[in-house]
Amino acid sequence: MRAHKITLAALAVVAGLSLTACQNDGDDAAAQPDPSSAATASASGGGSGAGGSDSGKDTAAGAGADQSDQSGQANQSGQSGKTAKCRTAGLAITANDTYIDGDPDATVAVEMKNTSGRDCVIAGFAGVDLKTNAGTISAERKGAPADPYVLKDGKTIGFAITYPLNETGGSGVRITGLVVTPPNETNPVTLAWPGKPSLPVTDGSGAPVTVGPMGSAGQGG
Repeated sequence: MRAHKITLAALAVVAGLSLTACQNDGDDAAAQPDPSSAATASASGGGSGAGGSDSGKDTAAGAGADQSDQSGQANQSGQSGKTAKCRTAGLAITANDTYIDGDPDATVAVEMKNTSGRDCVIAGFAGVDLKTNAGTISAERKGAPADPYVLKDGKTIGFAITYPLNETGGSGVRITGLVVTPPNETNPVTLAWPGKPSLPVTDGSGAPVTVGPMGSAGQGG
């Protein structure tokens, strides 16, 4: 009988040890973070609280960086899809005399042809300076600018320069050249002046040289 009791006691001890081992194995498995669930939480915007592990923060930070990179790539792609502004290097710029007898003022039309091989956007006013024997005269803007215009490759847009006629009978202020800077650009081009050779000498009270907005002398030709 005593032997039977010892055997039962031994079996009880073995069973207890086996149960404890199973419980320990389960606790260890629960303590290990699941990489797939951590990545999912980070990607969905979930985060650990103040008691969260450093590994969870690192995973969240990595996921945030990946999302930021993807967002940046999307933005860059969107920007590359937009039509760029017209550059001086991609424009063939010419000037022609358009004065008509009887007009109170003389005019010169400046045309810009898109030769860049791609469409571009142009808007506002070009910079216009007249070179003279008395110094440089900058044209004043006149009129309201139109909406930005998509200048197709091979197409032309123009604007007008208006200046007073020299009817004083004297030599006046001799014009020696025309400097044009496309809108929103800093690189000018210098052209031969095609209009009347001189401006009247005034005390500053005479009509100024003016420049109209893009499109004020025809477009799309």
